[in-house]
Amino acid sequence: MGDQKTLDNNTSNDISAADAPAPAQVQPTAEELVAKAIAPVKRDFLRPPPDRTCDGRESSKADDKATVANDGVSAPILKEKKSKRQLKRERRQEQKSALHICPVVGKSGKVSSCPYNEKCRFSHDLEAFKAQKPDDLEGICPFINSEGPCPYGLACRFAGTHNDDNGEVANGANNGDNRKNEMNVLKKDVQKLLWKNKMKFPKADAALKLLGLLARTRPFTINITFSHEYGRVGKNKKMGDNDNDGQIVANGSGDVDGNSCCKAPVDSSNKLDGVAEVLEEDKPDEADVGDELRPPKKTKCSVDETCSAPLNDVGNLPHRRVCKVLGADVTCGEMAMCTNLLQGQASEWALLRRHSSEDFFGVQICGAYPDTVARTVELIEQHCTVDFIDINMGCPIDIVVNKGAGSALLTKPMRMKSVVEASSRAVDTPVTIKIIILLGTNRLFRGQNRIDSLIQDIGNWGASAVTIHGRTRQQRYSKLADWDYVYQCTRAAPSSLQVLGNGDPWIFTEIKEQRHWDISSGERLNILKDYVRFGLEHWGSDSKGVETTRHFLLEWLSYTCRYIPVGLLDVIPQRINWRPPSYFGRDELETLMASDSAADWIRISEMLLGKVPSGFTFAPKHKSNAYDRAENG
Repeated sequence: MGDQKTLDNNTSNDISAADAPAPAQVQPTAEELVAKAIAPVKRDFLRPPPDRTCDGRESSKADDKATVANDGVSAPILKEKKSKRQLKRERRQEQKSALHICPVVGKSGKVSSCPYNEKCRFSHDLEAFKAQKPDDLEGICPFINSEGPCPYGLACRFAGTHNDDNGEVANGANNGDNRKNEMNVLKKDVQKLLWKNKMKFPKADAALKLLGLLARTRPFTINITFSHEYGRVGKNKKMGDNDNDGQIVANGSGDVDGNSCCKAPVDSSNKLDGVAEVLEEDKPDEADVGDELRPPKKTKCSVDETCSAPLNDVGNLPHRRVCKVLGADVTCGEMAMCTNLLQGQASEWALLRRHSSEDFFGVQICGAYPDTVARTVELIEQHCTVDFIDINMGCPIDIVVNKGAGSALLTKPMRMKSVVEASSRAVDTPVTIKIIILLGTNRLFRGQNRIDSLIQDIGNWGASAVTIHGRTRQQRYSKLADWDYVYQCTRAAPSSLQVLGNGDPWIFTEIKEQRHWDISSGERLNILKDYVRFGLEHWGSDSKGVETTRHFLLEWLSYTCRYIPVGLLDVIPQRINWRPPSYFGRDELETLMASDSAADWIRISEMLLGKVPSGFTFAPKHKSNAYDRAENG
């Protein structure tokens, strides 16, 4: 009996324990969340904890990349490795298919209009092209407000709004190429001089000689590559190896201003890169130096207002036009590699484009050696209209650092000095530099802030301004900028040197209006609509232009998904390194915009640019939707 009583008591205890409510979890305060870099989202918008599998992992995770299958459902990516020869063969076969109508034929609607006839690399089958062409997108042709016909004619994805095959608009308004509002276009004669290594750089060479930096340079083989914007990758070329030199292309597969879309013929004896040894006999006496070679008295680079910093794969011309609409005063192009500019690569020169709305505009270049950079700044001053030229000495990307450029220059202050001095002496345009606060990679410099010790020298070297990114090479977007150190550098700088700090996000409207903007999902969508319109004007309204616009829109969405609306936070403003918990937005669109899934970014792009092609693939290049990974950024 006693044993039975004990058993009953144990059973009763077990039942009571099972029925008892679970102890309430103590919710962390907003301050505790901020201390852990977790976004303090209001409880009303938090999602319930996710279901977990038997091994403790979440049952569903956001995908970093997505492929859209024929049924429109996201599918895993299986990427087949192909040789360069096979890829080239497939590209040529694709160009000859009905998908790629000759741009000249597409614009005019007449097969006889192409000067290359049967030798043209593109298809001339108008009927086959019309049969397979995707349905028109909603809206009107983006070139409706310009003079002349649509530059894409039949190939335009808004051809239904044209009055005829010549691209006239149905409502009678004149139509034409809005890219006439773009400046800094690479001219064909300049490109050919660069291809043949016949461009002269008198000011740069004189400055290099004055500084004792005019050196014997070593020949090297040039590898020509084309960016996402042009969708092509070339390989080493020899002089004269050019199938269709001078063929004009008016769609996104080539230079959008009518330059040749074919690979550039390159002189393998090009000797623009590298500094081997200084020739003392070439160093002139100070008395022989003309006034034009002395450090120029330049107009101060006034950048006291809001500035849009360069951002690879995002800070393109359409994005900068959006920034101007939102209130940016100063804009700067994406980083362009000096060697590629000196080779006349059309894809790299496209990064120097300037829209007429950019009233204070600069370009950013990146190079490892003083001769390369000095010749590039002279080239830009001769053939572009810019207000300043920024030299990137802070890029953390391995492929740049391993070539001695970007943040690698901070390990070599003497070369850094040579680059700035030679460049500033070669041009009248103000030269600025961009740097980071800490190296953190080389064991000799790990943990050392080096900028405050260089800031006085930077002003003496000839730079007009310096932008200090308040993070290390490893931090990328995972940490806040060290503004205290930026202020320390500012106080140490000479009065002649302007110092700018950057590293945290803002919205230009908030700065202009001095308020936290609780922007709605509809207002955010309208900004994206502006971007798409600007993108179609820049990259084209044919299928190639639409998909190029989509690609860069998706890259931008991979950044903006990190934004948490002001109205959802217990603490404002938000910080770039805050990890958001899983949360709902105030409406379905806001929830969708908060997703870090590439498949959801594609859904947003389809609201603006129609369905993606079958088998469409996208993976964010910079992993900007991540918070902790080393490759983040």
